[in-house]
Amino acid sequence: MGDLDIFAQVVSARSMSAAGREMGLSAAVISRRIRRLEERLGVRLLQRTTRQITLTEAGQGLYERAIAILASVEEAEEWVARGSAVVRGVLKVSAPTSFGRMHIAPRLLPFLERYPDLTVDLNLSDEFIDVVGQGFDVAVRIADLADSSLVARRLAPNHRLLVASPAYLERAGTPAHVDDLPQHVLIAHNTDHWRLEGPEGQQHIVRINAALRTNSSEVVREAVIAGMGIALRSTWDVGPELRSGQLRAVLPGLGASRRVAVYAVYPSRRQMEQKVRAFVDHIAAIFGPVPYWDEGLTFS
Repeated sequence: MGDLDIFAQVVSARSMSAAGREMGLSAAVISRRIRRLEERLGVRLLQRTTRQITLTEAGQGLYERAIAILASVEEAEEWVARGSAVVRGVLKVSAPTSFGRMHIAPRLLPFLERYPDLTVDLNLSDEFIDVVGQGFDVAVRIADLADSSLVARRLAPNHRLLVASPAYLERAGTPAHVDDLPQHVLIAHNTDHWRLEGPEGQQHIVRINAALRTNSSEVVREAVIAGMGIALRSTWDVGPELRSGQLRAVLPGLGASRRVAVYAVYPSRRQMEQKVRAFVDHIAAIFGPVPYWDEGLTFS
């Protein structure tokens, strides 16, 4: 049983002891699992007193999302139990190049083993494809989809922050304020500026001034790791390097819009094919409310 399941059960039962009895676990185990979840997320989820347990603001937000996710997983499992034979044919999927290579392709094996009559046609491109016009069943997009005409299911948050190598920061110094950025080497692809957002929602426009120009996000990634300058990168892309110290966050709290997330988009929920539902549920369950690439990272 996962930590998220235990957290949801504790909130529902309003007691660690009661939740433990329902799940066949001791109160000590329940407490340890909740504490592990809080440490991983870097926030307190529950306020504990001798008589009751109450949710913090962060805990309330997580609980609301957790029950929706767990219900979705349960629905998917029930559907699979009714018979997977209806999941067959060709599933045409579009995804961004780097994200698809790093986080979609390596996780297709169990999905294809579960549905042996299904073929996945995975198309990787950083172009903004027309899902309906180009005949795709589903697309994974990293974007702000508030105004999308397609049906969108949020799969994971997208934390995008400024990073640089220790060697570059030692050579050029560490920026102390957003106004210091124009004095540094800033590396980007397909843009001449960054639109950054502060912790209180402040907006900043920063012009790019690097000697390197590229249409490849992966070139930017390798350049910043090599110590060429500062780049704006997603944690799904550079999470391991941040955890190992190969890269460091610059100006923590400053990053890209928080409205941007990882979504699955498809033309219609009413006529949603079982193969699309199965794929989206599979990916959503793997990523979860706190995706694996964000584990061990803090955002301030």
